[in-house]
Amino acid sequence: MEGAYLKTKNQMYHSMTRFWVKIFALIFALGVATGIVMEFQFGTNWATYSRFVGDVFGSALAAEGIFAFFLESGFLAILVFGWDKVKPTTHFISTILVAFGAHFSAIWIVVANSWQQTPTGHHIVGTGDSARAEIVDFWQVVFNPSFLDRISHVYMGAWQAAAFFVLSVSAFYLLRNKHREFAMGSMKIGIVIAVVASVLQLVTGHSSANVVAEHQPAKLAAMEAHYPASAPAGLYLFGWVDEDEEKVTGIEIPGLLSFLISWDASKPVTGLNSFEPEDRPPVNLVFQSYHIMVAIGMLLILLALIAAFKWKTGSLFESRWFLYVLVFSVLLPQIANQMGWFTAEVGRQPWIVYGLLRTKDGLSASVGAGQVLLSLIMFTLIYILLFALFIFLLNEKIKGGPEKYELKEGHMA
Repeated sequence: MEGAYLKTKNQMYHSMTRFWVKIFALIFALGVATGIVMEFQFGTNWATYSRFVGDVFGSALAAEGIFAFFLESGFLAILVFGWDKVKPTTHFISTILVAFGAHFSAIWIVVANSWQQTPTGHHIVGTGDSARAEIVDFWQVVFNPSFLDRISHVYMGAWQAAAFFVLSVSAFYLLRNKHREFAMGSMKIGIVIAVVASVLQLVTGHSSANVVAEHQPAKLAAMEAHYPASAPAGLYLFGWVDEDEEKVTGIEIPGLLSFLISWDASKPVTGLNSFEPEDRPPVNLVFQSYHIMVAIGMLLILLALIAAFKWKTGSLFESRWFLYVLVFSVLLPQIANQMGWFTAEVGRQPWIVYGLLRTKDGLSASVGAGQVLLSLIMFTLIYILLFALFIFLLNEKIKGGPEKYELKEGHMA
């Protein structure tokens, strides 16, 4: 939006940039306030885990803090407060660097998480509770087998969340017949990002599932509740898993999972019965999370393509029923992203580091269940208050709408 303003000098793009930067700053503040708790939690609640992964995670999290978060947060001040204090090109560079910093930050977080899923580039030093992983090849740690597919999948999920948020607010303004030029301009940009991200999300999701099939077969088996030790696997459109009876009630397309993995519908897929019961994840939870994610993903592709078609045919901005759909579509990427993380994290259980350290062995022995419960209740209440404040401020900014700005010579006023 800011680049379009610098190129065209169209005041609408300037107004759009100012408005969405305010929204971004609000979301950024909430993300920092809530996210920092996890890093403290490593040391308080997960002492054995922290000792085991510390030599690996230390470098990744340090890189995230030094190279990504400092870049992002440093230039954020210019992005938010520097409009009439720096030249337009300087401000635009700051905008780009904040965006780059956000994407770079995700790289190191996903490196750390992906290493837990597919650990490589390390060796184990010590035994028992004193065992820990040490890096022997930093770039093998970074480019572990699941990293590239997972970071691309995370990026597309983030782009979808942003695009459908912009579409939702823009549709709200159009329904209220307010800020029409602003809403139509924002919606056009949102549609382009929504189409690209939604289609690429399908591609990255398929690629990520292939990595899971190769490196985490128990997770893949749980995603489709595939129990036979070695048999062709179908793909369920939906269903319910009876874990005691090891049966699924639902609609299945026979052989489709085998085909998607190996392009051969008759090829066997490793099933849950190949693993001891204590080595299996909670099957129904993983199954439901995965299928909700996929269903929403397909729905988002459909919504993005319908929006693009209506834009092309000139009926988008007057189609009230579809604008109402877009208003509520903001919830879909959020739910899909959460379901995706449920699939990834619950699906690797009972391992906190896949194949190396069990979740139950990563706990802090000195932290009792009562302390965990009390802190969980406290943080839940704090997070509810923060969320309520966030929704209130977000609602106020949306109701206030974009402001009108006049340009000062040589600056963005």
